[in-house]
Amino acid sequence: MDIIRNRQEAAELLAIQLAKYKGQKGVVLAIPRGGVPLGAYIANQLGMPLEVTLTKKIGHPQNSEFAIGAVSLDSVVVDERADVSEIYIAEETTRIRRSLKEKYKLFMGERQHIPLGDRVVIIVDDGIATGKTLEATIKLIKKEQPRKIVVAVPVAPPSAGEHFSQLADDFVCLMLPSGFQAVGQFYEEFGQVSDDEVVKLMQEQDKS
Repeated sequence: MDIIRNRQEAAELLAIQLAKYKGQKGVVLAIPRGGVPLGAYIANQLGMPLEVTLTKKIGHPQNSEFAIGAVSLDSVVVDERADVSEIYIAEETTRIRRSLKEKYKLFMGERQHIPLGDRVVIIVDDGIATGKTLEATIKLIKKEQPRKIVVAVPVAPPSAGEHFSQLADDFVCLMLPSGFQAVGQFYEEFGQVSDDEVVKLMQEQDKS
């Protein structure tokens, strides 16, 4: 396979490879926004609930692009090698978490977070670029002690394939192309997914 038609085709192909988890006690965690259309389809096929997983990096005070940690709604991980004050970490955690809570409420409405302990957790995105967000997400999820962590993506660079095969219990990927530069180059259609689309998909999950 050289190219994927769109996110729908990617979801259908991934669902086939994930069929072994059907009927198990699990949850599909989609990384917004691009991962949500895939996650919605996969959750339906596997008979699992769908959630969004929100994680944001903590940038270094001298260089905001350089990640020294990550924050989720209820956890934080910090690189112990980062020589940064605890006050800075605490302030950034509070600031980031405030914005994550607003986004979570927008996407999830009044629904409560599903505890991940002893569940098969399938993390879905529409592709891996740097992998920093995904790596932080896995570290944060591990704190909830799931039974198994599965990463499912349509495309990733070969180096990410090796890395996440070790970080997760199962790594499902349709393509690991050597000429990888960006996720979008391996899709015929790769339009932006809007907040409104995410909200609509999440509401449809409630009705299904």
